Amino acid sequence: MKHFLYITSLLLLLGMSSCTEDFEEINTNPNDPVSVQPSLLLRQVIYDYGEQMSYEGFVAGDLLSQHRTALDFNLFDRHALKSPQLGGNPWPIFYTNLRDNQIILQQAQTNLTFAVYEGPALILKAYMAAGLTDLFGDVPYSEAFNGIDGTVTPAYDTQEAIYTGADGILANLDAGIAAIEAYEDVIPLEGDILYGGDLQAWVRFANSLKIKHLLRISDRVDVSADLQALVNEDNFITSNSDNAVFNFSNTEPNSFRLAQLRVGDFNNFVLSETMETILLDLEDTRLSTFFRPASSTDEFNGLINGIDATSTAAVLGDLSLAGTAFREDTSVLDANFMTAWETSLALAEAAQRGLITVDAQALYENGVTLAFEYWQTPLPVDYLTGNAAFNNADSSPLEQILTQKWIANIINGYEGWIEYRRTGFPEFMDVQASLNDGLIPVRMPYPSEEEALNADNYQTAFDATDGNSLNVRVWWDVD
Repeated sequence: MKHFLYITSLLLLLGMSSCTEDFEEINTNPNDPVSVQPSLLLRQVIYDYGEQMSYEGFVAGDLLSQHRTALDFNLFDRHALKSPQLGGNPWPIFYTNLRDNQIILQQAQTNLTFAVYEGPALILKAYMAAGLTDLFGDVPYSEAFNGIDGTVTPAYDTQEAIYTGADGILANLDAGIAAIEAYEDVIPLEGDILYGGDLQAWVRFANSLKIKHLLRISDRVDVSADLQALVNEDNFITSNSDNAVFNFSNTEPNSFRLAQLRVGDFNNFVLSETMETILLDLEDTRLSTFFRPASSTDEFNGLINGIDATSTAAVLGDLSLAGTAFREDTSVLDANFMTAWETSLALAEAAQRGLITVDAQALYENGVTLAFEYWQTPLPVDYLTGNAAFNNADSSPLEQILTQKWIANIINGYEGWIEYRRTGFPEFMDVQASLNDGLIPVRMPYPSEEEALNADNYQTAFDATDGNSLNVRVWWDVD
């Protein structure tokens, strides 16, 4: 767990002259965000992205990943993804924060006073760009974040270019690390609510992201040498004290958003039957951390995803709502950017697949232990020798690794669904009343505003995805 954050709003305190004889100065927008101090923008970008994607993770990502299901307003849960309701439209979250982060990056690269921000801004650009393209596939990228000076109708870049290009995800992670290592001034990094200005922590964060995203494209690109080099260097996130997270609190406006909304919105989301089955089979005590027993039975009870509420009557009292961590005590929750458990389990997968030379079982058991610690749940003494054992007779080691990553990724944006798309683990149940021909979607659809505001470029992407289909795989998703 990291730093508590107290933000009511971002106040842009800009110097303004009461009068001037200069026509150009009169016609300069005094609220131009280019004038904002990078410390204010950095704080805003980290908080806004983390808060909004945590909310999206609960109300939309967890439905796609079958951690939980919705009782009503559930078109999204039935995979009508072009009809977002309580959530399910992360597109503007990405572009707003990538645009603001680009302002930080431009300031850092043009003003020596702000040079300390270059490395973190490059790392955040890589992090958010990966989240964007992993959901949608090809997206506006190289022309997209300079609306002030550039085009407002940006072309779509391929996912391959966004990952591997000169200004792509992997290149920017390397450039961010290099910028931090080259920085020799004493001006501190301010506004950093992830690491309190600790630049070496940002390097570890970047290296963990490299592990994650090299693995993500490993079915397309030979990443073995790069992954082994990272293992040998041993400079990534290894403990929960090094996680890239910030805490929610128990008081507004910094509590988890579901704690602030009306009780009816909170009660709309219940335990998925998929999650229930997996956690009960593993005798996983995090079930009582993530959910609470049904009020009518005092037992944990889930519901199949994607019911047709007009024909299926679900009784709220018979179902398990989200646990107290998501409403009454949100100080337990983090906005999660990258963690030690995710890094350890990613390396375990890489080892099990023969991409690196290291002990896969040791990494798996370490990752599980870290995940229980992260979720503040005691690890049962026999958990790693029971059904969750690495060499369980009923499950392959790879399935065990990926299932554990999926469990711990609850409310972490859309990560559980992304990893399922990449690996097929854990096995999902059929959605009861699917509006996508019974298929689990493999990408998010482009939002309708793209068709209206960026029509020509949207049409190209529309055609490339078979009419903006949910069932056309992204580049790294090899069938």
